[in-house]
Amino acid sequence: MEYINIIQCLKIIVTTTIFFVWFVRYDNIKKEFKEYNLPNWFRDLVGILKISFTIMLHSSSNEVVIIGTFGIFFLMIGAVYTHLRLKNDFRKSIASVSMLCICGLILYFNNL
Repeated sequence: MEYINIIQCLKIIVTTTIFFVWFVRYDNIKKEFKEYNLPNWFRDLVGILKISFTIMLHSSSNEVVIIGTFGIFFLMIGAVYTHLRLKNDFRKSIASVSMLCICGLILYFNNL
């Protein structure tokens, strides 16, 4: 039963982080994608997917929650790979590594 509280806290962390980054700090996102020479359509697609997957985390259907969590998990794998490919310092990739780990924890606790 205590796992439910842990999962809820982790979901809130993911939701708050993604909404903060993609709404409040959107100018920073635009700058990063431009620095990485990624097209605007790709930035917009990633944003739409992240926000959609985040909303799915709060569904009453466990299957939808799992799809949303896996979606964010795979997007974070892509983000970590991009940071590694561009040889960014760890400070720039810590957010994506953290989100990857949190999604892994949600998946783990969700299946106990």
